[in-house]
Amino acid sequence: MSVKENPFMLTFGKQPGRLIERYEMQDEIVTTFSAQNPVYQTYLIEGVRGSGKTVLMTAVSKMLEEDGWIVVDLNPSLNLLEDFALRLGKACERIPGFLKQGFNISAFGFGVGVQGNTSREDPVGLIEDCMQRLSKKGKRVLITIDEVINDQNMRIFTSQFQIFIRKDFPLFLIMTGLYENIHNIQNDPQLTFLLRSPKLRTEALSTFQIKNQYKEIFDLDDEKAMELADITKGYAFAFQALGKVYWDFRDKYEMEKILEKLDEMLDGYVYRKVWETLTPRERDIVSSMEEGEMRVKDVLTGAGMKSDSFSKYREKLVGMGILSSPKYGYIYLTLPRLSIISKTYKK
Repeated sequence: MSVKENPFMLTFGKQPGRLIERYEMQDEIVTTFSAQNPVYQTYLIEGVRGSGKTVLMTAVSKMLEEDGWIVVDLNPSLNLLEDFALRLGKACERIPGFLKQGFNISAFGFGVGVQGNTSREDPVGLIEDCMQRLSKKGKRVLITIDEVINDQNMRIFTSQFQIFIRKDFPLFLIMTGLYENIHNIQNDPQLTFLLRSPKLRTEALSTFQIKNQYKEIFDLDDEKAMELADITKGYAFAFQALGKVYWDFRDKYEMEKILEKLDEMLDGYVYRKVWETLTPRERDIVSSMEEGEMRVKDVLTGAGMKSDSFSKYREKLVGMGILSSPKYGYIYLTLPRLSIISKTYKK
């Protein structure tokens, strides 16, 4: 076997050694943004924690950066406009001969230094100055913001971003977030333009591709590799977590013990955090379910609920990426082994 070190990674946001690409989503964003007259300049990526939102955004930003774009990654916990002004200004400074002679950006107070003198310029003025120059040079700028929340900082930034777009600046934006956060941002009355922004959801990966990865890495036959892939249900974090524990313990433990290790990772890294965001009734629904497809009426019985109040909870859980409702009267949990782990939370 050619692979000598564990290629699987559990660090959120960092591109793992073994990655299943979402080629269709990547190509959609890159093609849209790279068009001569882009239809959209904003994309929203939503999904449950651990579903690969950040990895997808990172893959797109790397592709565009390799094509000559300026990529600016912003931290949503900082003042977004000031952070963008500073990072964009520094990026412009690194372009040889791009800015006027003696121009430099101060790290504090956004002082603009020209030939030894320092004057103050507000973040918006600095951004517009840089974007005008970039536009003349045919340069495009991509902003990425990971795990956004709908707060005043975000409202101010996105409102100003809309103004930049109206001025025809070559400025593009990708934001990732949980279902509820993306929903709140899109439905904020101050940010109505985001309702027209396309939204991508990081749903299950192909278990066929996961099977092929496991087969190659662990030198397994098709049946055993598919058995492992089916355990993950295509959930990106589970693909990495199961791969990691199987690599570490396949020669030491039986499969039952390996699955216990997997459950510990799913619990500690993801599921407990997901559980904390659920309402009591949503927890009743999740903990009453078993693996595989279930009839809604059986879930209602287990959760002690009536059908007339169930639809609103089902809609939210489907939006969050926890439930799927493939046909009338039936639902199933999309996250692997959540039916087992969630029951421990109810005790």
